[in-house]
Amino acid sequence: MFYREAGQYKTTYAADMAIFPIRQDRYGMAVILVVAFVLIPAFGNQFFLNTMMIPFLTLSLGAIGLNLLTGYTGLLSLGSGAFMGVGAYACYKLETIFPQVNVLVWIIVSGVFSALVGVVFGLPSLRIKGFYLAVATLAAQFFLQWCFARVPWLVNFNDSGAIEVPTETLFGLAVTGPTATPVTRYLVVLTIVAAMTWIASNIVRGRIGRMWMAVRDMDIAAELIGIRLFRAKLLAFAVSSFMIGVAGALMVFLWLGAAEPEAFDIDLSFQLLFIIIIGGLGSIVGAFFGAAIIHLMPIALRALPALVGLSIDAATIDQLTFMITGLLIILFLIVEPHGLARLWQTTKQKLRAWPFPY
Repeated sequence: MFYREAGQYKTTYAADMAIFPIRQDRYGMAVILVVAFVLIPAFGNQFFLNTMMIPFLTLSLGAIGLNLLTGYTGLLSLGSGAFMGVGAYACYKLETIFPQVNVLVWIIVSGVFSALVGVVFGLPSLRIKGFYLAVATLAAQFFLQWCFARVPWLVNFNDSGAIEVPTETLFGLAVTGPTATPVTRYLVVLTIVAAMTWIASNIVRGRIGRMWMAVRDMDIAAELIGIRLFRAKLLAFAVSSFMIGVAGALMVFLWLGAAEPEAFDIDLSFQLLFIIIIGGLGSIVGAFFGAAIIHLMPIALRALPALVGLSIDAATIDQLTFMITGLLIILFLIVEPHGLARLWQTTKQKLRAWPFPY
């Protein structure tokens, strides 16, 4: 009875095509934003912000970028971890070459370099697809990871071979480096992720998004109705890699504080892929659902036994995490291929008709 469209009349096409056409959805999003921007910074402790919220937001942005390519365009990629590395290393080089420019500018600009690299490795997508395209992006993963470890210029010939994030300020507040407070870093990450999510939502609901979905559903039919496959696929690689690159820069500069080449290995690529499978292919909100499951589940598995007085070692927790993740992937692929996002959408549809059965 609380989730109804009755009485909510729309008199313009803009109102009918809005991201949140139902008033209750707008109220719900306003509540989420208030909690995220006000309550969590005010009451969240250092562990909650550093270990849970900042990684959750960063992985969500990376999953959104991968979902634009895999979920909306139907192009499977196994190189998203390396593209995150391109964004991180590009941001580090730009920040060291132009230290007078604020690092937040370079975090966004680093996505451009990741987009360029994504376009280069997306060139074979016109001729190959499916398993063969996945192998091509897997080759990109290994090649880029090799570059991160074997090209010392990327880390300014640092003997440690790692990215070391310096302290940068914004309006007198440290936003990166060891002196930056968790609240400041969380708010910066939240602002960037919220802006990128809004941009992605508008892209997929517009002409470009419809073009990508036509290519995903049947590329031959899409070409017959006038869609240029090469341009559509390269655009998908570019936009996807841009957001993944920004997520990589956020990961190093506002989450980890330092990173070695192993931080962008194949495990990160699979982690992002598992996020969109569980959360829902072709869904923006599914990226947040999947990131919450994949990242927060190991933390919950470590905390719950202690609450009931049980002692479980770290190795057992890791094995349980792998087992549960695998079971969830198999379950969603069989029972609900569209993931948690589809379950959420179905729940809202039932609420709109409740208590009636239709």
